[in-house]
Amino acid sequence: MAETLSADELADRLPDGWAVDGDEIVRTYEFDDYLAGVAFASEVGELAEEAFHHPEIRIRYEEVEVRFTSHEAGGVTEQDLDLAARCNDRR
Repeated sequence: MAETLSADELADRLPDGWAVDGDEIVRTYEFDDYLAGVAFASEVGELAEEAFHHPEIRIRYEEVEVRFTSHEAGGVTEQDLDLAARCNDRR
């Protein structure tokens, strides 16, 4: 099982735009229209499926919120940071 990262490790390595919320990392991406957000959410879903590590994704009219955590480990792991950075690359 992967090990969770400490608060200091997260502060040093959290990808741009992401924040810590309890035992998760979260970012809200903004879009000009609903369908652009839906397309982005689909891309995130594909990344997650490839990694077999699935985030919580909330689609709103011009926003998509993405949350990562490693439930088995009980917090944020290296895999969460990697996928968060890959989400940023898609935007």
